[in-house]
Amino acid sequence: MPYLVASELPSEPAGRRFRALVEGGGIARLPGAHNGMAALQAKAAGFEGLYLSGAAMTASMGIPDLGIITVDEVAFFIRQVARASGLPLLVDGDTGYGEALNVMHMVRVFEEAGAGAVHIEDQLLPKKCGHLNDKKLADAHDMAAKVAAAAKARRHLYVIARTDAAASEGIDGAVARAKLYLEAGADAIFPEALTSAEMFREFARRMPAGVPLLANMTEFGRTPFFTASEFEAMGYRMVIWPVSSLRVANKAQERLYAALARDGGTHGMVEQMQTRIELYRTIGLADYEALDASIVATVAPEGMPQRERGR
Repeated sequence: MPYLVASELPSEPAGRRFRALVEGGGIARLPGAHNGMAALQAKAAGFEGLYLSGAAMTASMGIPDLGIITVDEVAFFIRQVARASGLPLLVDGDTGYGEALNVMHMVRVFEEAGAGAVHIEDQLLPKKCGHLNDKKLADAHDMAAKVAAAAKARRHLYVIARTDAAASEGIDGAVARAKLYLEAGADAIFPEALTSAEMFREFARRMPAGVPLLANMTEFGRTPFFTASEFEAMGYRMVIWPVSSLRVANKAQERLYAALARDGGTHGMVEQMQTRIELYRTIGLADYEALDASIVATVAPEGMPQRERGR
C-alpha cells in the first residue's frame, strides 16, 4: 500500500527498527538503493534493510564522491528511499559535513528525513572513496568528538563509526581508533577497505565482545568478493553492497543510449526493458488510484504494437 496511508506506516521509529534488525541474529544484509525505485525493487526481493551510499548519490547527480553534496541534498534521497520502501535505512554521512555542531545538525536532519542509521568516517575533507589511495585521516580524538556529538543529538538514530585507518596506520591503528570511537558513543564499527579474510577476522577478534561490525562489499575495490554468510562467519553483523544497483543501472543506460544512437530507435532494447505493467505494479499505481475515486483505474497496454508491413 502507498506511504500516504497512515495505518500502513511503521509505528516504531526507524532507528529502533534498524537496531532490531542488527540485533535480530544473523547478518543484516543492506543492499544499496540509490533512489526510490531501487528501494522498491530491493524490498520486493525480500531485503529488510537498505543502504544509501554517498558515492551512489553523487554519481547519480553526475559528480564525484569528494564530500561536495550538502546535508539537505542527502535528505532528499533519504526521504524518497525511506518513503518508498518503509525499510530501516543506513545512510552514508561522510565526515559529518563539518565539526561537532555540523554533525549534530546532520543527525537531526537525517533522523527527521526518515533515516534509521548513519555512519561517519574519520577522513579529512576533501574525502575520497574508502577504497582509493592517499586518504587523509582526521585526528582520532577529533573524530571521537564527532561521534559523541552524533550520540548526543540523536533520538533513536543508530550511529556507526567508520575508520579508514587500516590503509595508512595498519590494523593496530584501525583497532585503536575503533575502540576510542566506541568509548565516545558509537553503536557499531565499520572498518573500511580491509584487503583479506585474515584482516577481517583479526579486526573482529580484537574488538570488545558483542560490538556489531559492518563490512563493505563494494565491487572494483580493495576487498575480495565475500558473501554475506562468509562475512558473518568472520564476525560481522552487517554487510553493504553500496553502489551495485547504480553500477547495473548505469551500464544498462549506457547500452540503451548506444543502441538509440546507432539504430535511431529503441526497438532493439525492448526485451531488456521493464514493461509498463511491471513498472506500475512496482510503484503500486493501482493502490494509489484506489485512494482517490476521481481517478479512473488505469488499463495498461500489454506489449508493443506491431508496425504494419510496408510502412
